[in-house]
This record gives sequence, structure tokens and C-alpha cells, in this order.
Amino acid sequence: MNTETTPLGMFERYLSIWVLLAIVAGLGLGITAPNAVGVLAGLEYASVNLVVAMLIWAMIFPMMVGIDFGSIRDIGRKPKGLVITLVINWLIKPFTMAALAVLFFDYLYADLLPRDDAQEYIAGLILLGAAPCTAMVFVWSQMTRGDPAYTLVQVSVNDLVMIIAFAPIVALLLGVTDIEVPWETLLLSVILYVVIPLAAGAWARARVIAGHGGDAAAVDALTAHLKPWSIIGLLATVVLLFAFQAGTIIANPLLIALIAVPIIIQSYGIFAAAYAWAWAWRVPHAIAAPCALIGTSNFFELAVAVAIGLFGLSSGAALATVVGVLVEVPVMLSLVAFANRTRASFPDEAA
Repeated sequence: MNTETTPLGMFERYLSIWVLLAIVAGLGLGITAPNAVGVLAGLEYASVNLVVAMLIWAMIFPMMVGIDFGSIRDIGRKPKGLVITLVINWLIKPFTMAALAVLFFDYLYADLLPRDDAQEYIAGLILLGAAPCTAMVFVWSQMTRGDPAYTLVQVSVNDLVMIIAFAPIVALLLGVTDIEVPWETLLLSVILYVVIPLAAGAWARARVIAGHGGDAAAVDALTAHLKPWSIIGLLATVVLLFAFQAGTIIANPLLIALIAVPIIIQSYGIFAAAYAWAWAWRVPHAIAAPCALIGTSNFFELAVAVAIGLFGLSSGAALATVVGVLVEVPVMLSLVAFANRTRASFPDEAA
């Protein structure tokens, strides 16, 4: 099996550092220029912040262009990894995250936080749990020497399921936890941040391939050209989100730790379940590692956007999703390291 990989770029190699710097910049901006941040926060239409929306589109569009839905025809090839991904992502992860959120904020933290605030934090964690990772999957897969073609299949199928399943699962879990569900805003967010980018990416991919005589390699050149904009979108989004929440974070740093605890438990627990299942099924490591990491990581761009749309920029739900961004990078890097150390426990090829 070929284990050569493309060297990681400066962004991927020092991802945690860039995100940390963006967080510090956001907090600094929120403290030193609250009026300017307030103006940016007010630029919204139909509960959608226009600045955040543009940055999220810039962040996820290059990844959407790279998705080849034609790869879905390979679903029958080595189906075990895909089965694990879909079961973990859609039948387990949203519900365990909701259960942990209720356990911590309704019971363990009951004497520490106001009830109304706790409900918003629960809502934010539910949004995180129902949005499995898409964009960063390719980075985690590359760092574990994952099978890029199979990862592409997993992401393509996952995105199709997300279009159908995200809104109903979120509505169900919010309803169970007695949180009001504004269906129109929820569906609008799915259309804006999943359906439209997917459709635009598929259209752009088809046009590029057609314009280069059917050469799919032209897509790689386009995504490489767009990648800096994706990175700028990610870091700028982190800056803005922490700027919007700077007052709350500075005033109550303990709150960040309280929110982070169930997210960390969820992340390691979901990885353990998926990775152990893959090991028991004798799934090759090049498929096992990415399929476990897909469920562990979150499509935080979608979760943040929906939280802002449903509850507002300064809401506890938005803060919870932002804490998800803060926690995700170091947690995922630790799991990547663990997956690489345990490579020898998995077969090289499918049985």
C-alpha cells in the first residue's frame, strides 16, 4: 500500500496556532472596538448575519468544489467504513451530545448557571452534535495517511444525508429539551449553508472539468487557487465570533471551561466508539482513521451559522458553538496522533 502523502502546508501544520491567534485577535477586537463589532453584528437580514455568511461561504466553497458526487457509485466497494460513518454520525452522535448537554447543564451545572442560559448552551451543543465534519475531514484524513478516494465517498454521502437529516434531528432534539424551534430559520440556514454551497460547488466543478476537456485534475488546480480564501474565511470567522462574544468570555472565563467539558467527553467518546468498531471489523487503517475522525469532528461552520440565525449573535447557543471551535483543534490533533501511533493494530488491506 502506498503510504506517501503530500506534505502538509503551513496552515495545516500549525493549525492550532493560527486558530489561537485568531481567538486572541477576536477577543482584543471585541474589547478595544466594541462599537465597530456592534456595527458588524447589526449587518443581518432574516436573522442571518451577512458578514458571517460571506465568510462561511468563502470557507466552505472550495471544499464543496472538491466533492465528486460521482464517487458515490463506489459505495459498494469496502462498505464497512461508510456504514460506521453513517451510523456514528446520524444515529449515535447527535443523541449522545444532547444527552451530555442535558446531563451537565440541567443537572451537574444546575446551581452554577441561570436556567434560561443553560437552555441556550444545550441548544448550541445540540447543533454541534448534529453537524458532523465536512471541510476539515480532508485535513485529518491526510494527516493519518487516509485513503483520499474513500474519504471523498464518505464526505459526499455524508453531505447528502445532511441535507435531509440535519433539520429534523435538530428540531427533534430541541423539542425534546423544551427549546422552541423556529422551523423557518432552521430550514433557511440549511439551504444557505449546505444546499446552496453544495449546488454551487457541483456546478463549478462541472464547468471546470468541461472547460478542460474532461480533465478532473483541473479541479485540484482550482481548489488550490481558492484555498487561501478558505483559510482567510476560517480565521476571519473565528476572529469575528470571538469578538462578538468577547464581553461574555472575559467576564466569565469559567463558563468556557464548563461548556468545553461535555464537548471534550463527546469527542473522545465518539472517536473511541468508531475506532473500536473499525478495529473489530478489521477495517484498514487508511479507512478506519478517517471514518472515526469524521464523526469526532464537527461542521462548526454550519453549527455557528444556525446558532446565530436561531438565537442571535450574542446568545449562549452561539457561544457554545464557538467553544466547539476552540476545543476542536487540539482535541483532533491529539486523536490524529493516537491514530498514527496505533496504525499497526489495523490491517493494511480489506479482508
